[in-house]
Amino acid sequence: MRLDRLTWPEVAAYLDRANGILLPVGSTEQHGPNGPLGTDALCPEAVAQVAAERLGILVAPTLALGVAPYHMAFPGTITLAPETFQAVLRDTVGSLARHGFAHVYVLNGHGGNIPLIREVLKELEAPRCRLHSWFAGPRVRALAKELYGKAEGMHATPSEIALAWHYAPETRREGVAMTPKCAPGGFEKEPDAYRARFPDGRIGSDASLARAEDGARLLEAAVGDVVEDYSAFTA
Repeated sequence: MRLDRLTWPEVAAYLDRANGILLPVGSTEQHGPNGPLGTDALCPEAVAQVAAERLGILVAPTLALGVAPYHMAFPGTITLAPETFQAVLRDTVGSLARHGFAHVYVLNGHGGNIPLIREVLKELEAPRCRLHSWFAGPRVRALAKELYGKAEGMHATPSEIALAWHYAPETRREGVAMTPKCAPGGFEKEPDAYRARFPDGRIGSDASLARAEDGARLLEAAVGDVVEDYSAFTA
């Protein structure tokens, strides 16, 4: 159930019986030549929708803008200043707490958000919060290793692109040629240096391995990780 699709009396009725909510958080940034800019938001949103249905809880609107200044040499990327991102997250969680959501599970899709999210959640006295990145769960990591091995890489990975394609079929860009097949590794913080070192945006990955059918398997793995972790969080 999506919070933004309900009326306020329906949310009030929900809060009479439950107090948990999943909050997908992501980013809008380049994901190589075949990955949609919204990959980091689409993936946690997809996982949250299915996991929430199984848990019988609500899903908050996705926070789709994150902190990604190093991708700004690629058209379409949108980045927030760290303090802006943290203010939006703080106000979102604070609003949910004001209404009686006592358990907020932040489901993240962008590695660059992690330290900033941790800072905000650490400073909050209420509600109880937990951070989980969908790509970091044991089921997902094991499946990504099985499917892609070292070609999974670090950014614009075949696993995240496969999941985005499965959830949003209109984003599929199959058959895009990539040279080299596996992108170089490493990292650059300065946007132009990043673009020079990683011309098509990928880091260490062979994104041509992405398949929407793999996305279905990755979704199931990620949902399993979230359901298990959320249950432990609220036990």
